[in-house]
Amino acid sequence: MPLLRIDLYEGRTKDEKKTLLDALHRAMLAAFKVPERDRYQIVHEHDPATMIMEDTGLDIPRTEKFVMIQVTTRPRTREQKEQFYRLTVEELQKSCGIAPSDVMINLVSCTDEDWSFGLGRAQFLTGEL
Repeated sequence: MPLLRIDLYEGRTKDEKKTLLDALHRAMLAAFKVPERDRYQIVHEHDPATMIMEDTGLDIPRTEKFVMIQVTTRPRTREQKEQFYRLTVEELQKSCGIAPSDVMINLVSCTDEDWSFGLGRAQFLTGEL
């Protein structure tokens, strides 16, 4: 936890996807101070006809390298969120050659009672985490 759902246009290689996921994990570790093995990432690939991602009228250019990142997480401070946004685009540009204009991020907050990591228990509530 956090859970990252990454939406991409089809066409990246396995290595490119692995590099992208590693970059996102580095940004998460630095911004949210989560444990190293706290890694939950799902990649969804889309035909360009099935994913339209515009810029809300901000005149932000998009390319075929566009990445949509949705993070479901416990509540975070404004500073943590802003640091995550900044570190994410820096890591993706440095490691993957993805321009900051091709990165969109959405954070979804939920409470500790909204998570079960298995075994039918809410580990945040039981004290296991």
